[in-house]
Amino acid sequence: MLKRIFAVFLMAALAGPVPVRAQDAAAPFDGDLQRLAEILGTLHYLRGICGTNEGQKWRAEMQALVDAETPSGDRRSRMIASFNRGYNGFQQTYRSCTPAANVAIRRYLEEGSKISRDLTARYAN
Repeated sequence: MLKRIFAVFLMAALAGPVPVRAQDAAAPFDGDLQRLAEILGTLHYLRGICGTNEGQKWRAEMQALVDAETPSGDRRSRMIASFNRGYNGFQQTYRSCTPAANVAIRRYLEEGSKISRDLTARYAN
């Protein structure tokens, strides 16, 4: 089940679920994008300490999200800050993989998957 959720999350993230915007104005989905960025940061840290050997996978997913959205200025800064907040928040809490860390991973994969699906359903052309 976890592999299936993971696959859906990745497919949605790679599909570029949000349209490219030329302006730096806030988009109606910026809150969701920031939450997704935070989840990617969290997964980058937690999956690393839990020995999944994924390397820079989640950082690359974040880069793909930024590349798809092409934000500039404050929007870009907010997305990156959200990623870093997710990473740093769990870095301060978890030093090694625990059962609670595995539960958090599963929950964040599910939430990220849901956000990706919702964004795709609402805003994809």
